[in-house]
Amino acid sequence: MLKEKVESLLNKALEENPSLFLIDFTVGGDNTIRVVLDGDQGVDLQDCMNVSRAIEHNLDREEEDFSLEVTSAGATSPLQLPRQYTKNIGRKIKVRTGGEELEGTLVQASENSITLEWKAREPKPVGKGKVTVQKKQEIAFSDIQEAKVILKF
Repeated sequence: MLKEKVESLLNKALEENPSLFLIDFTVGGDNTIRVVLDGDQGVDLQDCMNVSRAIEHNLDREEEDFSLEVTSAGATSPLQLPRQYTKNIGRKIKVRTGGEELEGTLVQASENSITLEWKAREPKPVGKGKVTVQKKQEIAFSDIQEAKVILKF
């Protein structure tokens, strides 16, 4: 019952801020509520506080004891939803599929796949040496085992 009530409150809070979206939501056996958010323009502390308050202020601790944690998806967290890929178009990402690991710039994201572009050094077709070529590959979401944004410092 607690999970359904929290889920309803969470959905209402997300409707009030359509740029936010849910990555993960769990209610543990000890009534530990964990909400992980992401947003089209990122998630700031105020966003987390607003969602936390929308949930906490509408639950009665006298009725049921709980702990609540509302966080943003970390910068090093794997991308999980198509909306996260769309938000990261233009950034470098590392994608692991069943057979390979690719690193490139995310240039497109659709409902079913992403497109990566990168430069690679390949042997010249004729003669010795190598030439730099532009590579492009479309990868279906179903083939992606893990994808992460590459952070630059």
